[in-house]
Amino acid sequence: MHLSERRVLLTGASGGIGLAAAWRLAEAGARLLLVARRCEALRPLAERFPGRITLLRADLTDPAGRAAIAAEAERLGGIEVLINAAGIGHFGAFEQLDEADIAALMQLNVTATLQLTRLLLPQLQRQPQALLVNVGSIFGSIGHPGFAAYCASKFALHGFSQALRRELADGPVRVLHFAPRATRTSMNSAPAQALNEALGNATDTPEQVAGQLLRAIEQERRETWLGWPEKLFVRLNALFPGLVDRALRQKLATILRHARHR
Repeated sequence: MHLSERRVLLTGASGGIGLAAAWRLAEAGARLLLVARRCEALRPLAERFPGRITLLRADLTDPAGRAAIAAEAERLGGIEVLINAAGIGHFGAFEQLDEADIAALMQLNVTATLQLTRLLLPQLQRQPQALLVNVGSIFGSIGHPGFAAYCASKFALHGFSQALRRELADGPVRVLHFAPRATRTSMNSAPAQALNEALGNATDTPEQVAGQLLRAIEQERRETWLGWPEKLFVRLNALFPGLVDRALRQKLATILRHARHR
């Protein structure tokens, strides 16, 4: 899909990947409705592209916030592309999580995303051609120690993307799932960053991820996983999960040393 003049709604627009994606989308000529809980970081973008950017401060986890987003999108003529990029991460031993940690993670990464998509789907279905893009994670295909709850939320988003893609196969809406690997954003805690360094994991910048996201949208790739050997491990985990079990078992002591940081 060519993005010039397309009406695009992006959630999580003030975050690392979201902010970088907002700039790339604007540069591609899209008309943007940018949703965030804090819009200050987006004001330079709105000033750079006057008349093409609408900023909306809203809380996705609040039904009233989701309703406001849908109403604003309708006022602007209905959306052609929905990019669900809002989310939070959590690195830590599962035994150390409390109810609030798990509830917040699942509420934003899964429940709010599904509920907002449900509200906006009629707008997408009215278009001759439309895209729903769910920004997930490599950890939506590989269960990784220290990220149990986060993996659960991203596996759920991946499954949702796959199921809805098949449900909408005879209509105008195409569903894409985009899965970055570790990215250098503020969402990663200091222990998570330390783990990546200890294991020698490659990480991407938000700008690199945003560039790949636009490429996936333009090419309408149904499934995108970023990074090597991460792509290989996704395939291995699907076909031979025991191999991945053994590979991660060798790193478990290092992972748990960083995960039990509380």
